[in-house]
This record gives sequence, structure tokens and C-alpha cells, in this order.
Amino acid sequence: MIRYLLSFVGGFLLFQSAGFARPNFVFILADDLGYGDLGCYGAPDIKTPHLDRLAEEGIRFTNAYANGPVCSPTRIAFLTGRYQQRFGMDNALYYQEFGRGLTPGGETIATRLKKAGYVTGLSGKWHVGYDVDRQPNHQGFDHFFGLLGGNHHYFKHMDRIGVPDLWLNETPVEREGYSTDLITDDALAFLEKSQDQPFFLFLSHAAPHFPWQGPDDADKDIQPKKKSWQMGDRETYIKMVESMDRGIGRVLDRLEKLGLAGDTLVVFTSDNGGSTYSRNDPFRGSKSTLWEGGIRVPCLARWPGVFPAGKTTGQVSMTMDWTATFAALAGEEAMRENDEGIHLAPILEGTAKLQARTLFWRQKPGPKRKSVKPAQVVRHGKWKWFASEEEGSFLFDLEKDPSESINLIEAHREVVDDLQARHRAWVADVDGP
Repeated sequence: MIRYLLSFVGGFLLFQSAGFARPNFVFILADDLGYGDLGCYGAPDIKTPHLDRLAEEGIRFTNAYANGPVCSPTRIAFLTGRYQQRFGMDNALYYQEFGRGLTPGGETIATRLKKAGYVTGLSGKWHVGYDVDRQPNHQGFDHFFGLLGGNHHYFKHMDRIGVPDLWLNETPVEREGYSTDLITDDALAFLEKSQDQPFFLFLSHAAPHFPWQGPDDADKDIQPKKKSWQMGDRETYIKMVESMDRGIGRVLDRLEKLGLAGDTLVVFTSDNGGSTYSRNDPFRGSKSTLWEGGIRVPCLARWPGVFPAGKTTGQVSMTMDWTATFAALAGEEAMRENDEGIHLAPILEGTAKLQARTLFWRQKPGPKRKSVKPAQVVRHGKWKWFASEEEGSFLFDLEKDPSESINLIEAHREVVDDLQARHRAWVADVDGP
């Protein structure tokens, strides 16, 4: 209850001090983007002028984390505002895996914002439920265009096992074109249609997740159930990221054209760390691991006139913090006591100090993900405890050693004992009776 009241008061004071009504929300989620794959994060070979512009006009995070090291868990956490383990989602859904994902008839940030008077739209990837009652239109979204699964052919729009996967609301559709462009076009149409009322746009790109296909690769031999589905190179990956950046530039330009840029909070991040051809520098590991490279992600936030421009924040954050932030800014109808994220806006605006955080991760095998390697992590302040049956137990000082190269577990047993106790209590809480 205290956290709920603080969030409400913080949001209310933000409105009063800044003189703004509640904002629109555009939440842009890349898929498998590496921490170091944007110009504003030091990428030497990828040109991302539009996302760099977002950083110049807003705030760039250096301690932002995804809720999970793979797709579905992070998306569940964002939509619900709670740790994904509460929904049995320690791992990603498999292709056409029914019976798992979001709770049927449950509550998401979309249903909450609808109650607060927002129109809600999803353009892009879902990957949190195939069953009809787990699909976007049954989870608070007025509009949906995109794919239900984890990835699909960027031109033929079928998933890795050959099932067509392109939808308009609850109807399968056929469209010609490159998925990144189609998703962008749909987002622009949603903005045009929704410009006269508060809106929440979840722009959920499939890029740069495999299959690795750039916008000029329509004739590239990519076949379902074949090795070609996961074959690529850095050059193709670069083209996919740059194509996504151009599309995001079109969205930012449309907000300007409609006179909505100053009234819209735009957030960009990734659902987990980068995969095969990504650059996760300066961190160790990649997607599907709980090393920093698997969970530390780029994150940018712009709200002109409210958030300062061109700033960097070291605030430790997690994907589900944006759920709590959107809810608090939307007003009392959208807020919930059980949100497990924090309200970031007062911190970013500069009226509140950085908050100390204790964050938890866990991954384990699932019904169709039996090969997933079990692991668990706690980040508490500067300390990170990492443990897996396969790799052992580690303690890192992330302030001095962000690349996780020096194991301090023997030198600080008391810290390890404390973090392990915190993790046991968290597991008992999220797993429940």
C-alpha cells in the first residue's frame, strides 16, 4: 500500500510541477537487440540516427535490465507489471504451444489503461499466448496487427514450423511486404486514428530476431524446419537494425506532425540481450543466459518538457518498472497495489533521488523447453550473485567489474549468504503455495 501511495503522489506531483496532463505512451520493444548495437551505446558499425536522436532528446539508461533473458518472460512481466514467475513463465513459449502464457481473463497494462480512458494498440510481436483468450484482443488491446509467435519469415510471414502467423485482430491475414515495414505502417495508422484521445501504443518489433533477413532479402533461401532459419551474418543483422531504426524515425516524425510529441512519453528498450550476431559489449554472455549480456539492455525515454534532454541515468531498472510508471502517470484507475516495478518518472524528471534496488532472475526448463539451463541471479546494489548447476556460483562487484571477470565469492561470504537468503524468500513468494 505504501508503494502504491508513493507512486500516486509522485505521479500527481509530476503533473503539477510540470504543468502537463497525463501523457500518451509509446512503448517500443526490440527483439534480441544487443546492448552495444546502437550508435548512442557505442556501436561502431551500425547507424541508428533516429534512436540516437531519441537519446539526445531524452534520457539514456546504463543500468536497465530485461525481466528475462528470452522473449516471453520479459513480455509477460511488462504486460502484468509483475515477475513472470508468478505466471509460470521462466522460459519462452514454443511454436504453437497452447495452454501457457498470460492468464485468460487476466489484467494487463492495456486493460488498466483502457479503464483510465486510453485507446490501446499493439503493432508487432505478441509471444505470450496462442489460445484465443490469451490473445491481444482478449488482453486489453483494442487493436492488434502482427505475429502471435516468437518469430516468423519476414516476407512469407510463417513461423519456423511452417504455420502462417500474421494477424489483424483475431483474423489471419496475408500481406505483401517486409515485416518491419508492415509493423511500422500499422503503428502509424494507429497514431493517426487515435490522435484525438489518450493512447497507448505497444510497438513490438520482431527485429532483429532471426530469421536473419534484411529488407532486400525477399529471395533469400530461408525455409521452415531447416538450418537456414537460423543462418545469417553480422552484415544482415546490421541491415535489420537499421531498418527498424528508420521505422522508428517515421513514428517519431509522425508524432511531431500530429503535434503529439510533447504530450507523449516514448520508451525504447529490448526484451533481452543480443543473440548470435549481436554486440553486447562491454558485457559477458548473450541471450538465454543470466550473465549481464543476456539481461542488460539499452533503454531510452523521452518526454519533452518533462524529462531533461541529453542526460544519462544510472538508475537500476527493470522492464516491469515501465508498467508501474505508465499506470501512475495515467491516474488512479490504472494503478495497482501489487505492481512490482517502481515509478520512474519522478527520478527521471529530477524530483526524486535514485532508488536502491534488489532484482531477481530465474530460468528453468519448461514443458517444451527442456534444454533450458537452470540459473538464478540476484542484483542488490552493486553486488550480483549468479549461480547455475553447470557453471557454478559467482559474486561480482558490478560497479568495479561490469564485465563479470573477477569472482569474489570467497572474499565476501557474508554478502553471498545475504543474497542467497533474499533469493530463497523471493522464490517462496513468487512460486506461492
